[in-house]
Amino acid sequence: MKRRLNDLIASPYFSFFVTVALFAILYGAGIMAYKGFSRPQVFLNLFIDNAALIIVTVGITFTLIIVGIDLSVGAVLALSCMVLAWLLANTSIPVGLAVLLVLLMGLVFGAAQGYIITKFDLQPFIITLAGMFFCRGMTAVISRDTIQITNETFVAIASYRIDLGFGFLSVGAVLAMIVLAIAAVVLGFTKFGRAVFAIGGSESSAALMGLPVFRTKVIVYTISGFCSALGGVAYALIMLTGYNLHGLGMEMDAIASSVIGGTLLSGGVAFIPGALFGVLIQGVILTFISFQGTLSAWWTKIVVGALLCVFIVMQAFITEQKNKLSQKSSMEEPPSDPKPSAA
Repeated sequence: MKRRLNDLIASPYFSFFVTVALFAILYGAGIMAYKGFSRPQVFLNLFIDNAALIIVTVGITFTLIIVGIDLSVGAVLALSCMVLAWLLANTSIPVGLAVLLVLLMGLVFGAAQGYIITKFDLQPFIITLAGMFFCRGMTAVISRDTIQITNETFVAIASYRIDLGFGFLSVGAVLAMIVLAIAAVVLGFTKFGRAVFAIGGSESSAALMGLPVFRTKVIVYTISGFCSALGGVAYALIMLTGYNLHGLGMEMDAIASSVIGGTLLSGGVAFIPGALFGVLIQGVILTFISFQGTLSAWWTKIVVGALLCVFIVMQAFITEQKNKLSQKSSMEEPPSDPKPSAA
């Protein structure tokens, strides 16, 4: 029984199960405490309100797997919103082309950061911090004031609701679900995904195995930049504005969501559905506050901070259990029979 428990704790999915259980407990408590909390639309609103954060969290999870980080995601989101709003307000280009230009901007910016980090073997913390300052400053250069998005086509897309019979989802929420599905498939069933996990486990070992370490790391940061820009589009669909303080602190929310969802800060372990539930936990706490009516939204930060500390301690405990199991199994292996000597 004890061995089974230790095996369960050492499982890479243990943190995910804990996260899902925590979400179920919080949501169940909300149903018992507040009338109307059990309505299906309340649950669907978690995806609608947090669509941008879900997309950004997917991107930052890729970087955490390879023991990297991307602190620029919130600033890239803000710059994407601002550029999109400026293009729609000051030019006559179609909405589709404006969105493509914004996504291309995020993709190129992420690739540039990844190339600099990998080529010169620099700390991703410093490079992406510089990227954060650059993008946040560029939003202020474009405009210090809020730019309203009044384009009829974009407003129509933002207002469109996809009827599910028991509720509805927004276009941004559907985009977030598509990104989640693609990321789960890429990480779980492709050579690129296996290379990402291998680099996170040991970059030197991955290089010795002949894996394309340089290319994979650049692509990882490219994915993060693209997800940040796409998150900016989803955020613009909610806010219908461009503003230089959009997404402030979102990088911390994304990192917290990913870690709470089971991503190890030591790299090599992550589960995309877990990252989703990490975001939903933050969303359900905000919903609690909304239903309660008198609490400040800052309580979300307090609770998430406490949860983050708990999950980091839990990760250390899981790592310790893994080490103990590996040591025990190596001790239990019978010695190999000596080869007979030649006559």
